[in-house]
Amino acid sequence: MEKTIAVIRGDGIGPEIVGEAIGVLDAVAARFGHCFTYREAPMGGCAIDAFGVPLPDSSLQTCLESDSVLLGAVGGPKWDAQPSHNRPEKGLLKLRGAMELYSNVRPARMFEDLASACPLRPDIAARGIDFVVVRELIGGVYFGEHRTDEAEGEQKATDIMAYSEHEVRRVAHVAFQMARKRRHRVTSVDKANVLDTSRLWRRVVTEVAREYPDVELLHMYVDNASMQLIRDPSQFDVIVTENLFGDILSDEASQITGSIGMIPSSSMGQGTRGLYEPIHGSAPDIAGQDKANPIGTILAAAMMLRYSFDMAAEADAVEAAVDGALKAGYRCGDILQPDCIPVGCREMGARIRERI
Repeated sequence: MEKTIAVIRGDGIGPEIVGEAIGVLDAVAARFGHCFTYREAPMGGCAIDAFGVPLPDSSLQTCLESDSVLLGAVGGPKWDAQPSHNRPEKGLLKLRGAMELYSNVRPARMFEDLASACPLRPDIAARGIDFVVVRELIGGVYFGEHRTDEAEGEQKATDIMAYSEHEVRRVAHVAFQMARKRRHRVTSVDKANVLDTSRLWRRVVTEVAREYPDVELLHMYVDNASMQLIRDPSQFDVIVTENLFGDILSDEASQITGSIGMIPSSSMGQGTRGLYEPIHGSAPDIAGQDKANPIGTILAAAMMLRYSFDMAAEADAVEAAVDGALKAGYRCGDILQPDCIPVGCREMGARIRERI
């Protein structure tokens, strides 16, 4: 099978971790007889430096013409002085909107061999951590109106959070369909005791739930959800929530599994084309030092194989290779434990490839 993958290497550690993920994809192609063609699509701070904008039209077109997109990470302090409309992150928001990627899926699973890296009490971690956060991606406050005005001698900033019924309904269906393939439980997270958008969210999710009588629906306020993730993460199966809440809760989820460097992410819309990335940032403080953990990006590539290319066996092979490397004791700095073997980004990628 032949597939074209748009590659956004990005900033900071992005080029390093993407390089290792591509190496893993090449190993998959060799084992299973596929052909993956990679097309470069500069985005982020590196694109600002080269083209003056965070997402050049040529890069956007490359992404729209490819079967899926693999992204490292964008941004960093170097571009903090850019005007708000031209910051590296604006390129990512523009790309999500142009590709109509309305649902973001972030699995939070604790690998057995990383249990000691979990910051929760051992008795809590022993119950197991294996849930998925489904985050609405192209609505809410991130895509609302942003305005800063002068009012009574001082600046006043306004950010508008807005949702329409269809935006809530389509991401709710994603969550319920995913729950049917897991443990048949959806927790919808909102702030319906305060926000009109959350009251709309709760009503529409409840309506959608009637179409899935085999799936249990629970509602939870976001402040309580943030506490429950620490108190007992084993209670969750699929969490569905809006853009801002999902951004925060999924980062919290990454920490309780051991390290943010381990968590992949997929963003999809109606079709099979998606955007796949780790959830961590560009980490410019360790860029170019062979210290980055590439596992989150490699697992994102596995998600691409599974969800966009319908290559379940290939995705299983990647995930098994990651598990095998961890069981053999190899650890990057963010997950290093006593009596383990410290490795850098390149060697971790090599240890995973050799198991494919």
